[in-house]
Amino acid sequence: MGLFQKLKEGLRKTHQTLSHEIKRIVSLSPKLTEEGSNDLEAALLGADLGLPMTQRIMAATKTAFETQGREGVDVFGIAAREVEAALSQTSTPLANVAEATTVVSLVGVNGTGKTTTCAKLAHQIKLKGGQPWMAACDTFRAAAIDQLKLWSERLQIPVTAGTYGADPASVAHDAVSAALAQGCDYLLIDTAGRLHTKHNLMKELEKLHRVVNKKLTGAPHEVLLVLDATTGMNALTQAREFNKAVPLTGLVITKLDGTSRGGMIVSIQQELGIPVKYVGVGEQADDLQPFEAKAFAEALFSE
Repeated sequence: MGLFQKLKEGLRKTHQTLSHEIKRIVSLSPKLTEEGSNDLEAALLGADLGLPMTQRIMAATKTAFETQGREGVDVFGIAAREVEAALSQTSTPLANVAEATTVVSLVGVNGTGKTTTCAKLAHQIKLKGGQPWMAACDTFRAAAIDQLKLWSERLQIPVTAGTYGADPASVAHDAVSAALAQGCDYLLIDTAGRLHTKHNLMKELEKLHRVVNKKLTGAPHEVLLVLDATTGMNALTQAREFNKAVPLTGLVITKLDGTSRGGMIVSIQQELGIPVKYVGVGEQADDLQPFEAKAFAEALFSE
């Protein structure tokens, strides 16, 4: 299954809600009435597209209705073009440090799928011919260490794992040493889930990054915030706060297949300007996909 089909399947709930509302509104009148305009705005906001993007789509739609009338207006096409244009502005691939190991730190609150994402991202890199290494730095949760070890065995990707309760920074330090010694292309660090409101835990994350940077200058080269799409606009608050503590270079959006509010990707990107690097649309190892603005916009608004 190609990226577009995976995204379309993943965004099915969001798409169905939007599609139903847009078709209903457009069919009511040859003109975009005040009531229709309010309903359309509510539908877009309900999908968590955010106020700036909603206003942008509304303005383009109103202009089209005024100049073309209902018969010539493709609201789906207008919305898709506006979303694609906005998301394309910050779209960047995963960093790749030439002749060195690229270190990627995965951060976020509990339950967003960081450990699984770590393994899936390593799998993606391996499929493309790269040599990944993983680091189990969530030492507060014994299950996280075991989980990453299981993924390591399943995918045949090496992992550095400490013991439960060990210093995460120390595990990260050892992992950098191992990845460099083996000439690996990427080191993927699975950090412990932490609430952005817990000052001491955020300080610990900062320490881990300092230790990694001391071992390898410039690392971590990517700090990816893993967000659960089902939390909707709560994810925006998480992104704001994590970005203050450890400047983020990208986002990974998981569980898109379980929400009707997939528009939150647009909201976060619009406010913070942080590119979406990957999206998760299922449970399998290959269900983490590089983000493509055009495919996302089409999957969200295709008729």
